[in-house]
Amino acid sequence: MRPLPFPSELGARLAFAIQTSFVHFAVVLFAVRLVSSGRYRSAADIGGSAKGPPSPELAAKVAFLQNTLEQAFLGVGAHLVLASLAGGRWLALLVASGVLFAIGRISFYRCYSDGAGARAFGMATTALASLTCYLAAVALLIRRLFGG
Repeated sequence: MRPLPFPSELGARLAFAIQTSFVHFAVVLFAVRLVSSGRYRSAADIGGSAKGPPSPELAAKVAFLQNTLEQAFLGVGAHLVLASLAGGRWLALLVASGVLFAIGRISFYRCYSDGAGARAFGMATTALASLTCYLAAVALLIRRLFGG
């Protein structure tokens, strides 16, 4: 089996970054759907957030959506920054990042109601995905700036 060829031209690298960010967008879509479905099914929440704080049942879903939006923004940014600096095999990090993001978000949501300790794996896995891309980008930028 031949390895996946990664793009080398800037435009193709950025397109690849957006394509590998599909996971981030899909998870945000799922989280939005959880909240909207929860509001629709709850008499206490049908009025929306302008009518008052969410019910305890909906609060975890709202918190998951908020955290997922934050993490997705950081993740997509990490993909774009890394793809703007590197091509070739470096782009494998974007594929791995998407997989880790999905695993992290699933774990975070499933364990949310069990407290911070239970959510830690999901949060760390989600953050690790973006952090790795950012660290690689910083290393590549430093190497580019100082000619290493």
